[in-house]
Amino acid sequence: MNVQNPSKVIIIGSGPAGYTAAIYAARAMLEPVLIAGTQPGGQLTITTDVENFPGFSEVIQGPWLMEQMKEQALKVGTKFIEDHISKVNFQKKPFEIIGDSGEHYYAQSIIITTGAQARWLKLKSEEKFKGFGVSACATCDGFFYKNKDVVVVGGGNSAAEEALFLTNFAKKITLIHRKSELKAEKLLQKKLFSNSKINIIWDSVIEEVIGTENPKGVTGIKIKNIKNNKITDLETHGMFVAIGHDPATEIFKGQINMDKDGYIITEPDSTKTNISGIFAAGDVKDKIYRQAVTAAGMGCMAALEAEKYLSNH
Repeated sequence: MNVQNPSKVIIIGSGPAGYTAAIYAARAMLEPVLIAGTQPGGQLTITTDVENFPGFSEVIQGPWLMEQMKEQALKVGTKFIEDHISKVNFQKKPFEIIGDSGEHYYAQSIIITTGAQARWLKLKSEEKFKGFGVSACATCDGFFYKNKDVVVVGGGNSAAEEALFLTNFAKKITLIHRKSELKAEKLLQKKLFSNSKINIIWDSVIEEVIGTENPKGVTGIKIKNIKNNKITDLETHGMFVAIGHDPATEIFKGQINMDKDGYIITEPDSTKTNISGIFAAGDVKDKIYRQAVTAAGMGCMAALEAEKYLSNH
């Protein structure tokens, strides 16, 4: 894209925030360009059952919902580009962003909706068996554990949803949580506690993932009780890590204000960042709610604020 003829608005990333921003920006005649990133559609593309998105009385599928949002954005005039942004320059205008493709893109305003990525335990043994029994996505890999025993690590909504989803395949699911009570919403907890396939080990953390080299795969884990430091071994065929996510903001470091966890800081009740003309929406700035519906709402806000910014400049 020519620096002499920059886009009015470029949206970096997709998902509910990016697609909604694109829909509103296109309807405002801003001719938005959306650069989809490595996971077009975001985290909902690896989520199966969605029960809490308004407007659907029946359970819907995450990938289907994202496809519908994308189609709507295309229909109203969004230009989609399949590229992944690896470098940005927000110090001059028009803003410059560079893709893995080598393409340079220029924009008068930018909406960041790069979302978040799964957080890991940061164990050497975990890294060793990633893709060989260690996963962060039950919907991606759950099928491979039909009639087998698996472990889920975590205590929030993500862990509860992963455990419940795995009951469709696994023989037994052991949920391991470092605290004595879950953070997951009450309805999910009720489902967990009433499912005979799910067992919970409290006040415990993973010390080590155990496995074989040939064939490469997980055979068990070492668990440490944080109250008495007792180590126990548990046989398992797989481990799913569901301890939350980290914002995908690495490329924006030094370019824009973030908090200590890497979430982009915006003005109260706004998607405006510390740089005029740059906006952030969805999980990239939201560490509290992290819901598809709140991400979509913020995408709407960002597009409206971008429209106002452009009309004043």
